[in-house]
Amino acid sequence: MPEGRRPAGTPAPGLLVLATQLRRMNGEINRLVHAFAASGGLHSTDVNALAAILDAEGPMTPGRLREHLGLTSGAVTACLDRLEKAGHIRRSRDTVDRRVVHIHYAQEARAAARAHFRPLAVAAQSARERFTDAELSVVERFLDALNEEMALLNPDD
Repeated sequence: MPEGRRPAGTPAPGLLVLATQLRRMNGEINRLVHAFAASGGLHSTDVNALAAILDAEGPMTPGRLREHLGLTSGAVTACLDRLEKAGHIRRSRDTVDRRVVHIHYAQEARAAARAHFRPLAVAAQSARERFTDAELSVVERFLDALNEEMALLNPDD
């Protein structure tokens, strides 16, 4: 075992502090998400869908979005209908298989999202400036590892 690592299952010192800080950060981000949703007559789930569409590595489909958000097909359809009506997304048919629908974040809607979330970007940049590149590298590795572990969690277990 590498030096400084604990055996699996051994609680880390400060785990409670870390959990508290993650909950605080989640709460602050949720506050911004809810405000953005309310300003556009959307649900917070709609904003989560927009983030998933924006961050998708390939073309997003309703099925992939359903899996990502853990929603029913009907709930995803309602979400996409709201987002399309509000001008945040557009849907297009695949050119090869017309049964496949691709979801695209509407370019003109990005400006509104950028404007609303700019204070978050400024706060993140301000916080980044307090750390060295080496420290930020460790933080990024930790967040990557945490996201990987969380992706393995099954809420039904």
